[in-house]
Amino acid sequence: MLYGKDWEGTGHVLRLEESEVALEMRSSNVPIEITDGYLVDFVWKSTSFDRMQAAMKTFAVDDTSLTGYLYHKILGHDVGVQALRIPRSVGTHFSAPGLPELNTFQMEAVKGVLEQPLSLIQGPPGTGKTVTSASIVFHMSKQNMGQVLVTAPSNIAVDHLTMKISATGLRVVRLAAKSREAVASSVEHLSLHAMIKSLDSPDKADLRKLMQLKDDIGELSSQDEKRFKSLKRQAEREILQAADVICTTCVGAGDPRLSNFRFRQVLIDEATQATEPECLIPIVQGAKHVVMVGDHRQLGPVVMNKKAAKAGLNNSLFDRLVKSDTKHRPFRLRVQYRMHPFLSEFPSNEFYEGDLQNGVAASERQLSSVDFPWPNPNKPTFFYICLGAEEISSSGTSYLNRTEASNVEKIVTTFLKAGVLPSQIGVITPYEGQRAYVVSYMQRNGPLRSQLYKDVEVASVDSFQGREKDLIILSCVRSNENQGIGFLSDERRLNVALTRAKYGVILLGNPRVLAKQTLWNKLLNHYRDNQLIMEGPLNNLTPSHMQFPVQRHSERGARREGNGFNRRGPAPPLDSRFDPRYEQTGGLPLDPLAAGGLPPPAPQRGPRRGPSSYVPGSMGPLTQDGMTQSSMGMDGPFTQMAQTQSFSQLSSDKFAMSQDSFGYEHDFKSQNMPMSQDARAPGSDFY
Repeated sequence: MLYGKDWEGTGHVLRLEESEVALEMRSSNVPIEITDGYLVDFVWKSTSFDRMQAAMKTFAVDDTSLTGYLYHKILGHDVGVQALRIPRSVGTHFSAPGLPELNTFQMEAVKGVLEQPLSLIQGPPGTGKTVTSASIVFHMSKQNMGQVLVTAPSNIAVDHLTMKISATGLRVVRLAAKSREAVASSVEHLSLHAMIKSLDSPDKADLRKLMQLKDDIGELSSQDEKRFKSLKRQAEREILQAADVICTTCVGAGDPRLSNFRFRQVLIDEATQATEPECLIPIVQGAKHVVMVGDHRQLGPVVMNKKAAKAGLNNSLFDRLVKSDTKHRPFRLRVQYRMHPFLSEFPSNEFYEGDLQNGVAASERQLSSVDFPWPNPNKPTFFYICLGAEEISSSGTSYLNRTEASNVEKIVTTFLKAGVLPSQIGVITPYEGQRAYVVSYMQRNGPLRSQLYKDVEVASVDSFQGREKDLIILSCVRSNENQGIGFLSDERRLNVALTRAKYGVILLGNPRVLAKQTLWNKLLNHYRDNQLIMEGPLNNLTPSHMQFPVQRHSERGARREGNGFNRRGPAPPLDSRFDPRYEQTGGLPLDPLAAGGLPPPAPQRGPRRGPSSYVPGSMGPLTQDGMTQSSMGMDGPFTQMAQTQSFSQLSSDKFAMSQDSFGYEHDFKSQNMPMSQDARAPGSDFY
């Protein structure tokens, strides 16, 4: 209540903490003196959905939205090869000023995409996708085809690429959504709203006065507000028109401030993390030359609606073009600069046909001053056997493993005592229940200052995509021999988890359970062949002689058993909701040792209800032939709950789109709930 009346305002969430929600309000007229009685509701924004739907309609009916060649290629039609002429000004040196020199594969990729109207670049982990993309944008801007539109599905990816492009000397403008203008950014000085505020030319004196007045008193009179908006729109248009490159998210490409612009050159970074309708938004702005950069062997788009995902919305345009067009192979970057050479060995052989080369030497990826008991310092990784039981977390919607959490704390503590900074360590786990438990366990039970553990990032695999840490600890959680391994059976998710570290990786899990799945069986045999499966206390590790189960099923069968649908055997895993060691409200164990090692009582098997909503706290000539097709279907924006037919089924005179309400199927034996992570809407993660 404000002055006896109900007060209502809109804004966006800045951060979620233990018992607080920090909001950024659109209006400055907020009754900050009132500290209680607030009700916060999350409202669905239709902006992303509306722009995706508009792009699909434009693609289907507007012949001027993109060239006929691109139209038919996107639909999967068999069309003749087209070539673009590279201007003489580009020459034969394809590196860009202000950026590192390109290797052979990167130069071939830059040259290749400048010669084709539609190109795909596959960038495995650590191969320099961003530098390659920025170099491409620099040369595209010199082709006399107008401005270049650069997009990506996430704001973080856009900011990172914006910074690299700016280093080349091009005039770059970062267009952010108005709702994000108050959010701190690493490229704030390049953002449109910041440029507006820093205008100092005499002809912008009126605009500056009105902006100052608005900041001082909060609101303007209706006449002044109208004048302010008109002057601001004019200034924004002038800044955008003067830019060589405009960077925004895929959805941001549909911003009304770009409605009068036509972009003949478009680059989409992290394209494999965007849905097809998302990719269409920048493409239908008049594209003649499109470059998509990504990696279909890593994680794809995040689609929360199961029916929409099953209908194909979780397959990216990049992925579909790779699968459907065998003549049009992606350029693959082949030199990785991130990982210790031994760390890249398995991912290279398993996910990239042994194609990756190492751009860093082992000596460059050794923490020589860090005293840690690596079994083999020349191979900074090992699999640490943990046979603790998996449990259902106190929320009832996820899994945790106490034994693994305890060992994660011991490993983190050892690194911290050896002088490793918390920011150098990343803990990855596929389950929200384990993530929350590890965070609380380390802070409560770790012998060092609580803040040190708090500064160690613990997050999902998806949250780490596109990022890196010096050291990665992977907690697998699943440890029930009668059930599958859920999220861990996804080869793309495993690829991401194994390729985030620069100096070392430690995996914790139950090999008997994990080895039942084909890919994990290969990984564990790789570790066993190198005597890197260890057991015992951390300060006295010994090689394990544990035998793994023999594979009896095809990979397809193994994946079916690992997806959570084929549940057999006894009752479900231990359920922390019925564990006397847990408080009824906090969900944290009162005393991990109080129960004397006895398992909690089995869960009651009553009728299940849907989960309640909650708020969670690259050397030789490049070849584009002979590459095997992926058998698989990337922090991305929220995907609306919509279902649509495949683009390959669309024609110019036929367009259809249907929406389906979100539905849960809650039989315990067949649950397939979405994974919970920071960048997604909260949900259950039984899988």
